Amino acid sequence: MMKRFLFLLIPLAASAQQKPVDYVNPLMGTDSKMELSNGNTYPAIGLPWGMNLWTPQTNVMGNGWAYQYSADQMRGFKQTHQPSPWMNDYGQFAIMPGSGKVVFDQNERASWFSHKSEVSKPHYYSVYLADCDITTEITPTERAAVFRFTFPQSDSSFIVIDALDRGSYVKVFPKERKIVGYTKRYARGKLTNFKNYFVIYLDHDIEFYSVASDGKLAGKQEESTSNHSGMVVGFKTKKGDRVQLKVASSFISQEQAELNLQREVGNTDFETVRNHAELRWNETLGKIEVSGGTEEQMRTFYSCLYRTLFFPNKLYEIDAAGKEVHWSPYNGKVLPGKMFGGTGFWDTFRALYPLLNLVYPEINKEMQEGLVNDYLEGGFLPEWSSPGFADIMIGNNSASIVSDAYIKGLRGYDIEKLYEALLHGANNEGPVSAVGRFGVAYYNKLGYVPYDVKINENAARTLEYAYDDFAIYQLAKALKRPQQEIDLYAKRCQNYKNLFDSESGMMRGKNADGKFQTPFNPFKWGDAFTEGNSWHYTWSVFHDIQGLIDLMGGKERFVAKLDSVFSLPPVYDDSYYGGMIHEIKEMQIANMGQYAHGNQPIQHMIYLYNYAGAPEKTQYWAREVLNRLYKPTPDGYCGDEDNGQTSAWYIFSALGFYPVCPATDEYVLGAPLFKKAVIHLENGKYILLSAPENSAENKYVSSLTINKRPYTKLYLKHSELLTGVTLDFKMTATPALDRKFTEGDLPYSFSNEQKAVKK
Repeated sequence: MMKRFLFLLIPLAASAQQKPVDYVNPLMGTDSKMELSNGNTYPAIGLPWGMNLWTPQTNVMGNGWAYQYSADQMRGFKQTHQPSPWMNDYGQFAIMPGSGKVVFDQNERASWFSHKSEVSKPHYYSVYLADCDITTEITPTERAAVFRFTFPQSDSSFIVIDALDRGSYVKVFPKERKIVGYTKRYARGKLTNFKNYFVIYLDHDIEFYSVASDGKLAGKQEESTSNHSGMVVGFKTKKGDRVQLKVASSFISQEQAELNLQREVGNTDFETVRNHAELRWNETLGKIEVSGGTEEQMRTFYSCLYRTLFFPNKLYEIDAAGKEVHWSPYNGKVLPGKMFGGTGFWDTFRALYPLLNLVYPEINKEMQEGLVNDYLEGGFLPEWSSPGFADIMIGNNSASIVSDAYIKGLRGYDIEKLYEALLHGANNEGPVSAVGRFGVAYYNKLGYVPYDVKINENAARTLEYAYDDFAIYQLAKALKRPQQEIDLYAKRCQNYKNLFDSESGMMRGKNADGKFQTPFNPFKWGDAFTEGNSWHYTWSVFHDIQGLIDLMGGKERFVAKLDSVFSLPPVYDDSYYGGMIHEIKEMQIANMGQYAHGNQPIQHMIYLYNYAGAPEKTQYWAREVLNRLYKPTPDGYCGDEDNGQTSAWYIFSALGFYPVCPATDEYVLGAPLFKKAVIHLENGKYILLSAPENSAENKYVSSLTINKRPYTKLYLKHSELLTGVTLDFKMTATPALDRKFTEGDLPYSFSNEQKAVKK
């Protein structure tokens, strides 16, 4: 934790008195449904990277869309670890107050509520439940939380503890005002010895109680073990009586849950916990200060930054001896050391992890330590963890996660073991198709995964494997591995060329006999690609854009192809899916042609104009996306938020640069959104980005100086930023078309590196 509060170091504009947390809207993105995502988020009440989150639950328990802004009834307040509605949850249980007739069933206990009587902040949530005349408040720690209920006059006020179905246990200790239990509920994978143990203390005498077994109230019994267990505890209240409830949980044991509660809450009251949580959020959000934007832009920025600070979340706990321990989702054992879970590298390798490496490297150092344990306990690195191996999405992008951290200077963990894990994952199929490399034998032999061998999304796999090989190549060089090994991955990272169809100028599936798939429709979603089409995946050559430019016939043709993405109509072929998936709808309604920012594969594409010396087009389109596709509102995203990735795109782009190719030392320049931004680095230095003429009209960069020296390059180097720099952007309303760029001004491409080596 930082030793001082940083946010007021740089003067802000009109909103000088507001703190970072005041700008955050946790309801941004919650006006979503399975058919159309405006974020697919829920209001997460927790601390950055905390083990547990809490959320109000409007939908039925077990529905991945836990909270929908359009709903008008509340069923409970759920402890959650859910990274995405598509992944659903694990270890969840719910708490709900009531008054009058004692009920347990989630539909019977549901209460009407209004957003007009709802307060949602990262560190605090409050809502008035109309049917029972109760106000609920929640404030969190990393592994615990404190509830405060304000009750009406009633002889029968009560609190429901719902441990949910699929195996659960609950027991009440009336004299100790204590409830314990566990839930076994989880949605993904096959977990061994999985239980989320919880402990709850009330500050009010328990005057009556009733156990629930198999989802039904079963009378005055003190404990229940059943498919669906729960407990109702009750008491008399006068109007305005406040009852405080302290709750913590553990994946390890009941005793550890108790220890977590005593360590993180103890005798602390609600307001003290709330103040500590608010301070923690202001410190974490305050690592980046922005000013000189509109109120809406400030709210969008900090709402997005909030979303980048949850996943992957901590799975480890601190035992009685003060040592880090974790329950392993890979083998079911309790083992020493760190562990994290709840993120998909297919999404987050692109910008979320690079953001951590720049602004929050210490937490990613912990995450790298956790990855070592993932490998030791599971035999592979996860590509999607929820909390263990999840069989969803494609790619072997753990290579990017590991390599980018080391290339960006993170140290203090077993990088040799992680490199071993990368080689193992790159050359083997895993226990499920989403772990290791599905189709690796074909890829290593032919240089691509064939279209006609019953391996779905084969072209997308090939392109991502090629980039992942580049990440391994970069790490192999940094670790001074044998030259033969370095050369192997240098060769494999060029495999993207095997799928380039010169006739269409696009990436295309290829059969095992070397012939391209036919017929070929570049507008066809899925099939050879993943949640996108060839217009989206053709640009997935993060590490060698110059090589792609060469394949397309030069910079002019490359720029024209990029332009086509925006000028084409949003037509599509959904025949692979048998109907329109939500990602297609989100592309259509964005009104930006084939540009599908609501999904990850194309999010870097705007920055590729720089590689052809046309940065003004990057600047224009980045500003268009920032302004048009993000709002600090319940419908504020343009697709799935996805564990911080879509938010991290906004953060980087608003600052004026973006990590097109993680596992290099570079960021590609765009244009800043704010007049001023300060990034406070963990080494005590800071990056100051200044653009005083910035405005809605002045969105183009005419010149840039770094530390008062003219700077012509179209990229920034991470290592230079870490020394502490001042970037002064001269902004204008018209593009600076007279700027001339040398090859040395263009961002990194593998092909250029190879040409330089040969010289």
